[in-house]
Amino acid sequence: MSLIAFLTPAVMYLAIFVLSLWLPAQRVEGYITNPETGAPQIYYLNGLRVLLAMVSIGALLVWGGWFSWSWLYLFRWELLAGAFVLGIVYTLYLVLPAQPTGKPFLADLFLGRTLNHAHFGRVDVKMYLYVVGAVVLFLNTWSAVHFHVNLYPWGHNPGVVLHAILISFFVLDYLFFERVHLWTYDIFAERLGFKLAWGCFVFYPFFYFIGLWSTADLPTPDVIHSLGWVWLVGCTLVFFCGWMLARGANMQKYTFKRDPQANFMGIAPVTIGQGDRQVLASGFWGQSRHINYLGEVLMALGIAASLGHVDVIWPWLYPLYYVILLGTRERDDDARCEEKYGEVWRAYKKAVPYRIIPRLY
Repeated sequence: MSLIAFLTPAVMYLAIFVLSLWLPAQRVEGYITNPETGAPQIYYLNGLRVLLAMVSIGALLVWGGWFSWSWLYLFRWELLAGAFVLGIVYTLYLVLPAQPTGKPFLADLFLGRTLNHAHFGRVDVKMYLYVVGAVVLFLNTWSAVHFHVNLYPWGHNPGVVLHAILISFFVLDYLFFERVHLWTYDIFAERLGFKLAWGCFVFYPFFYFIGLWSTADLPTPDVIHSLGWVWLVGCTLVFFCGWMLARGANMQKYTFKRDPQANFMGIAPVTIGQGDRQVLASGFWGQSRHINYLGEVLMALGIAASLGHVDVIWPWLYPLYYVILLGTRERDDDARCEEKYGEVWRAYKKAVPYRIIPRLY
């Protein structure tokens, strides 16, 4: 059974690839241009369909008696090991044949050499990687919930269920707005290397799952016994405050890039600069230069806190990771925008002096 579990990620990731290739998809123009044609890059997006198909396949396997819903959680270490090896193999597959960037080999291996690539001209590697991470995170999460509820049938922690609901919303929101993410930093700036390939094969579906990984076998914590729904509602509010900031900012930027004259939810686009050197400086983007990052951190805090295990360090590594990741990314993005926009970016920084947190930082 351990060998089967070790090989399971390879089967799952192949199944996700086949479904991405086979299922009907929405044909969408992206932000970047095709270097061969000069036209916008075309993507075929069907992440929600892939998720539904994978859940349906899982349900059939459980119904047929092949596995239980808890199986992924019970064999999580073996699955992690299999995904770890697969992530390294896929990274080498993407990096080694590509043209070196001129940086040291280890830098190329970690950051990648190629900006974009599509298998069979249809399955974009980056979008496939994100779908893999989202689908496996979803399945891991509900497997842990099943394990926990079976372990404590008459007194399970309601925070575990809330945690799974918030994670599921996070996944479904991403897949529903797949087209919006074609216009984000990852697509036009990140290269295909260990950071993305191993990150989406291993880090995304297993580290984002660290809260339940570390607490699914624990009873209901004292803070939920004492505060009950007050705690759970508070965590939900923190999460959705973050979601409104992150989704609102991303949708406003997406709307502006698609049509610089269009209003977003009644917010008129106020810009600094002109032509292709315009920076949005109203609405969400008039409050701080990366208010969407604040939203991402708040969402992670709400997810981690929902479990109620305030004395267990592992769930808190999830929001801490976002603080470190987005804090460093903000600096990198600032340098990139400084180089691209020059004086326009410096004027924007004067108009909007806060990096991430309005009135504070």
